Amino acid sequence: MSTSVKHREFVGEPMGDKEVTCIAGIGPTYGTKLTDAGFDKAYVLFGQYLLLKKDEDLFVEWLKETAGVTANHAKSAFNCLNEWAEQFI
Repeated sequence: MSTSVKHREFVGEPMGDKEVTCIAGIGPTYGTKLTDAGFDKAYVLFGQYLLLKKDEDLFVEWLKETAGVTANHAKSAFNCLNEWAEQFI
């Protein structure tokens, strides 16, 4: 699977206080929708990923329902957070 530069940059270092738009698949439009829903930082969205027990289908559906994220972008976000989790926790 090839990954974007954004994906590689995100998983290559600790999450810290990064904005939600630093996650692959989450651009400015989805970032605004997620921020409006209370998910302004990458670690907050990561918390939701954990609450959904790292389940791809649940996370993708949740992103689609919460911020109108397309399935492709939601899968990119899931893969980004999932790979980050494998490396750092």
